[in-house]
Amino acid sequence: MTELVVVKYGGHAMKEPEVFAQGVKTLSDMGNRVVVVHGGGPQISKMLDRVGIESRFHQGLRVTTPETMEIVRMVLLSIGKDLVRHLNATGASAVGLSGEDGRMMTAVPVSHDIGLVGDAGEVNPALVEKLLADGHVPVVSTIAPDAHGVPHNLNADTAAAALAVALRATKLIILTDVPGLFSAWPDPRSLIPSIRTHELEELMPKLAPGILPKVEACVRAVRGGVPAARVVGDLAHEGTTVLL
Repeated sequence: MTELVVVKYGGHAMKEPEVFAQGVKTLSDMGNRVVVVHGGGPQISKMLDRVGIESRFHQGLRVTTPETMEIVRMVLLSIGKDLVRHLNATGASAVGLSGEDGRMMTAVPVSHDIGLVGDAGEVNPALVEKLLADGHVPVVSTIAPDAHGVPHNLNADTAAAALAVALRATKLIILTDVPGLFSAWPDPRSLIPSIRTHELEELMPKLAPGILPKVEACVRAVRGGVPAARVVGDLAHEGTTVLL
């Protein structure tokens, strides 16, 4: 049975894009339809440093002024095109786009205090569905306009979960720089193979801040109708599966 898999490729996990691309190609060769949603936080911070703009964060979210947004947009779209190149090199047919294309996604501003940062609001998956039906791998950069057409920076975990729900995906995979969730980090024997959403919410206060948006995205996806969500270190391993 063909599965529709949304893979969120995180900025901290972007160390070997060729390996990631091959992993996506393997998923496709197994009969899956795959959508890639990517972030790029470390790359954005690096570019802001180069142009002399300080990276500022508020409760884990990047403070995004209009000046910062220009850099965010440039970096994320560049990352998307690089991923398309790596995927196409494997023999896949990848297409790069963002939440701005085809009215795919609307940003709901989070707070005036942090500027042009949005949560994923209304999602129209029609363009992604058309690309999938034509045999392509959509690669989505997490930029989306608000109700007034102003581009906003979206958290990639949140955007991936929202898109997975809208697509009625079979699975959401959150790829990060750790192999999964641990009950006693960093003891590898404490890796949690599967966990229910209510158990995960009880565990959240004990988790590191960096992993919280990822597990919250998993909960959002599963409660939105996606049968399973996984936090993994690479596509070849199971990691931790989140179930309703």
